[in-house]
Amino acid sequence: MSNIAKTFDALKRTRRKGFIPFVSAGDPDIETSLAIVKALACSGATVIELGVPFSDPMADGPTIQRSSQRSLAAGTDLGKIINMVRAFRKESDVPVVLFSYLNPLLRFGLDDLCSLASEVGIDGILITDVVGEEAKEIGAQLRSNGIDLISLIAPTTTDERIAEIAVTASGFIYAVSRAGVTGAQSEMTSDARTLVERARKFTDLPIAVGFGISTAEQIREVWKYADAAVVGSAIVSVIEKSAGVEDPAAAVERFARSIAPEIANKSQEV
Repeated sequence: MSNIAKTFDALKRTRRKGFIPFVSAGDPDIETSLAIVKALACSGATVIELGVPFSDPMADGPTIQRSSQRSLAAGTDLGKIINMVRAFRKESDVPVVLFSYLNPLLRFGLDDLCSLASEVGIDGILITDVVGEEAKEIGAQLRSNGIDLISLIAPTTTDERIAEIAVTASGFIYAVSRAGVTGAQSEMTSDARTLVERARKFTDLPIAVGFGISTAEQIREVWKYADAAVVGSAIVSVIEKSAGVEDPAAAVERFARSIAPEIANKSQEV
């Protein structure tokens, strides 16, 4: 059983839900980013998603686009991100998922990536722009190295397509709450709940909902029907606003504890 599967199994046995924060790795720099990831682990994160910076992040809104640009400007690449996870693993076993477009992974080399990811303790990889047979091939390669392929589904995904995705997915399914790009939203629609209910017909994997979640109320709403809530742009925005004002890691930890206090309080008990 993978680290991600064990983590969600523990949540299920204790009737708890998950909190999955996303940050762009290397934003604003690798050293600070490592401190931020450690802070998120201390805040009780179930899984931590590390965005691999890319020059053309077409699925991301302006907040994450800017974070990706800051990371690239600081010289972040996949090798440095892998080393950052290596350093993180000295202090925490919280599952880590790379959130990436295919191009940076191909440039690095899939064989090398799988080997190093397995070595340092990267538990899963989500590739936003890989589908069909290509996803099956990459998924098989990842699984042979003990790494989960995290798959995306959206409200526009047909039932037939969800069934196909469920066959190759592992770890958990990432359900996109709405059509469009990433970005915090003031209100949640019913699309996410409907999508999760549809997906339950085809998979027993945990389902996490993301895109647009930015408040404690929205997290609690997602927890009513999904296994975990993903918060990305809201956290990335905190990092951006903290620049030159306060320690970004401290700002992120404070924010994480404010939007998921149930998770944070539970982490203090352990």
